[in-house]
Amino acid sequence: MASFSKLPSGQWRVQIRRAGHTLTRSFRLKSEADAWAREQEGRIDKGETPMGRMPAGRATVADLIEIHFADLAEVGRAFDRSKEATLLRLKDTIGHTNVQHVTRDMLVQFAKTRAKQGAGPVTIAIDISFIGTVLEHAAAVHGVVVPIDQVRLARIALHRLGLIAKSAERDRRPNEDELARIIATAEDNPRQIIPLGRIIKFAVATAMRQDEICRVTLEDFNQEQSTLMIRQRKHPRQKLTNDQVIPLVSDAGFDAAELIIAQRRQSGRTSGFIFPYDGRSVGAAFRRMCRDLAIQDLHFHDLRHEAISRLFEADWDIPQVAAVSGHRDWKMLQRYTHLRPSFIASRAGTANRLTAKTRHTRLPAS
Repeated sequence: MASFSKLPSGQWRVQIRRAGHTLTRSFRLKSEADAWAREQEGRIDKGETPMGRMPAGRATVADLIEIHFADLAEVGRAFDRSKEATLLRLKDTIGHTNVQHVTRDMLVQFAKTRAKQGAGPVTIAIDISFIGTVLEHAAAVHGVVVPIDQVRLARIALHRLGLIAKSAERDRRPNEDELARIIATAEDNPRQIIPLGRIIKFAVATAMRQDEICRVTLEDFNQEQSTLMIRQRKHPRQKLTNDQVIPLVSDAGFDAAELIIAQRRQSGRTSGFIFPYDGRSVGAAFRRMCRDLAIQDLHFHDLRHEAISRLFEADWDIPQVAAVSGHRDWKMLQRYTHLRPSFIASRAGTANRLTAKTRHTRLPAS
């Protein structure tokens, strides 16, 4: 027998426990909850798999997006800014579309319209991916019948038409002269409120992202052990529980612990954010500095590539580098590793010299 309870929001929650099945759903009206409960109990009694059913008026893409937001909020999962903005834009543009009208043709036409509006293949690929995510969530969590196969077919068609594509892997690293000029110019500029030079050094020393740099606190800095706790670090699957302690080292060319101590001394603070600035402002200041110095195609995030590559060039192994960068597997870490040809050549020469030396060394007589 189904049980019903009225939530503080005014919605009705129904729970079914029958023949080993446990189902829970919330509805705006008790009549909708009752109809759904009777349908599921009937399916269970017939030996069929119980399924969710969209209540009246909840059969559009916008409805599924709202359900997606609500479900993740209920379990404490947060969205990053880019995903939230994309879903809200999709809600505004195709939210009125009935779920059953999400077809291959409709998605291809949507992609063509986005391309005409100036969206690139990577942006359109993200849109299609999030549409698929929302549909899959509704199917997996609520048993809603959705046209997932149509999204798969649309993705194949759009790849062949060149309307969607994966993001290109960057391999840009600043050379020594570029990095030195940026830091020197930032430190010599009395109008620069943000300590950009120190933040750049810290980024190279720690491989941290700009938003992470602006979120870490003095309370999470362990000077005695030379470690730093990064809370809620970006992770493809974990959102709010991915706290990580990283070692603060100097092998990438700058001493991360000394930079924190210098920042603490200059600010006069013993608590709060180490670098109390908006990450977007840091990125804007970096871009402006590169523009003024005529340094082309260099992003702040490229400093993370630089840091990881420097650690490998300092003879660190994969687990050691991953302990700093936060990567969970070599495939992802590899995207950030760009060893300079001159470094590879120098190591090859060293290996050849060692081989030759070994070849001409007499072994002692037994």
